Amino acid sequence: MSLGLYLHIPYCFSKCRYCDFYSHPGERGVPEAYVEALVRELDRFAPERPLQPDTLYFGGGTPSLLRPEQAKRLIDAARPMPGAEITLEANPETVTEESLAGFREAGVNRISFGVQSARDTQLCTLGRPHTAKQARAAFAAARRAGFANISGDIMLALPHYTEAEFDETLELIEGGGATHISAYLLKIEPDSAFGKHPPEGLPTGDEAADFYLYAVEQLEHHGYKQYEISNFAKPGYEGRHNLIYWDCGDYLGLGPAAHSCMGGRRFYYPPDTAAFLNDAAAPVMDGSCGAEDYLILQLRLRKGLSLDAYKKLYGKEFSTAQLAFVQNCVRAGYASFDGRTLALTPAGLIVQNSILAQLL
Repeated sequence: MSLGLYLHIPYCFSKCRYCDFYSHPGERGVPEAYVEALVRELDRFAPERPLQPDTLYFGGGTPSLLRPEQAKRLIDAARPMPGAEITLEANPETVTEESLAGFREAGVNRISFGVQSARDTQLCTLGRPHTAKQARAAFAAARRAGFANISGDIMLALPHYTEAEFDETLELIEGGGATHISAYLLKIEPDSAFGKHPPEGLPTGDEAADFYLYAVEQLEHHGYKQYEISNFAKPGYEGRHNLIYWDCGDYLGLGPAAHSCMGGRRFYYPPDTAAFLNDAAAPVMDGSCGAEDYLILQLRLRKGLSLDAYKKLYGKEFSTAQLAFVQNCVRAGYASFDGRTLALTPAGLIVQNSILAQLL
C-alpha cells in the first residue's frame, strides 16, 4: 500500500481573508529550528531507516517560503521512493526562477500555484498578496526551471463573480502550462476574516452551483478531465498524493495541526508551533478510519465507489431501500450505477452531502 507524507509549513506573508488554516502570518521565511523539528519527527516515526514515502507534499501556510536547501534537507531526511511525486505549494509572489530551479534541483518535481483569480481587484478582495502578472511570471519561471508537472488553483463563486472571470483565470493557468487544476467553491469559514466580515456580492447557492457546473464543462473542454470533486488533470497528471487520502491509504502528517491516518488509526498534532518546536506536542489520537470514511471519500472521486470493494474491505452492503434511493439518483441525473459501481455526476457532487445522508 502507498504511503503519503505531508509536511506542514505554517509560515506565510499574510493571512488570506477566506483562510482558516493554522498558520503564522507576517513571516518572510521558515526558521531553521522548524526544519530541524520536522526532521526530528521523521526520525521518531522511522527510527531505524528512512520513511521512504511514495509521495511527499509540502503544504501550508506558504511552503515556498522555505529555502531550496531547507526543502532538500527535508526530502533527504524522508528519502522518498524512486519516482515519488514531490509537491510544493507556492504563492506566485514568493518565487523566482532561481528559487524554483533550486527547488527542482532539491528534488521537488511538482509545483502547485495558488492563483485563485486572474483579476487583481478580486485578488485584493481575497487578501491575496500577488497580482495576475506575478502569477503569469511564476508559471513561466517554473517551466524554465524544468517543471513539467504544474498545478494551479481556481476559486469559484467569489464576490461579484462571472463566467468571464473564470474564463480569464483558466486562460492564465492553461496558458502557463498547467497539467493539473484544482477548482473549488469559496467557502466562508466562521473563523476566517470573511466569516467575521462577509464580503458583499456573494453568489446565491444556486448561482454558485451553476458556476461549478460551468467550470467542470469548460475544464473538460480544455482537456482537464475531472477525477475528483474539485480536481482536474491532463491524462497522467492526477495528484497522486491526494489520491492516497481519497483511497483511504496511509498518510503521515507532520507539523502543528497536521493530521494522519496510519494503519486505520487517526491522530493529529496540536495547533501549537511553539510546543512543536520544543518537542512538547505529542500527537493526539482521533479515532479510526472506517467504512464511513471510505464511502464518503470514494464518492468524491468520479470513478466512484466499488460495491465489491466496500463489501470486501468493510463487510458493508447497501440495503434494499438504499439501492432504491440510488436508482432515484440515477433517474435525477445525480449518479451513474451499473450494479457494481456508484459514481456521482457533477450535478450529484454538488448535492453530495444530501446523497451521503441516505447512504451512511
